[in-house]
Amino acid sequence: MTVHFIGAGPGDPELLTLKAQRLIGTCPVCLYAGSLVPEAVVAGAPEGALVRDTAPMTLEETHALIVGAHGRGQDVARVHSGDPSLYGAIAEQIRLLRRDGIPYDITPGVPAYAAAAAALGQELTVPGVAQSIVLTRVSMQSTSMPERETLEAFAASGATLAIHLGVRALRDIVRRLVPFYGEGCPVVVAVRVGWPDQAILRGTLADVHARVREAKVTRTALILVGPALGEAEGFPDSALYDPARPHVLRPKARAAE
Repeated sequence: MTVHFIGAGPGDPELLTLKAQRLIGTCPVCLYAGSLVPEAVVAGAPEGALVRDTAPMTLEETHALIVGAHGRGQDVARVHSGDPSLYGAIAEQIRLLRRDGIPYDITPGVPAYAAAAAALGQELTVPGVAQSIVLTRVSMQSTSMPERETLEAFAASGATLAIHLGVRALRDIVRRLVPFYGEGCPVVVAVRVGWPDQAILRGTLADVHARVREAKVTRTALILVGPALGEAEGFPDSALYDPARPHVLRPKARAAE
């Protein structure tokens, strides 16, 4: 048997990859993080499959179900939100699987920041404005952040920030980012992106906290910060399609025509 860690994407079942759909549809055991993965994502599990929401379970309880499936020779679909490589809590699960000699693989999913950018209808890396995205979070009730990984350190670069798990700390986030980006810097709070009740809140560092409080958003939100989120005008075209800059797939001779 194999434990298949599967990225379910941000919530929209249509954003599942074909491979993810196939695995969910064939595994006799399906364990999913119900706090962030809607039931519609695992509705394709085969008839008679053991389907369990692991949100209220401990790591040990979840692993016990996997060990039982291993003893029965049954594949397991271990379904996580977004892409499991980012805040998926799979590292500790993999450690237990390796300890017990249980095989596994990983199927990537659409990350929340990509789904949020799609909902916004814009690119997050705008030429001449921002060419880097920092995926990070803040320390609250979850695992503490390493000393060198501070918002201030990332903000000093001027990159677009994608801050996970931080909407309850928004006031503090704003206070720490204003010295680097300025109060007028665009901010987007993408709430339950990919779900039927998705909401996109736009603002600036000056007013985003008030907007979020008014909307009563307290969880399941991604915070995007950076000048690339604004209505950028006058930025240069990407060199990718510049006829003056030939490359291996567009020889110089063609560019000169």
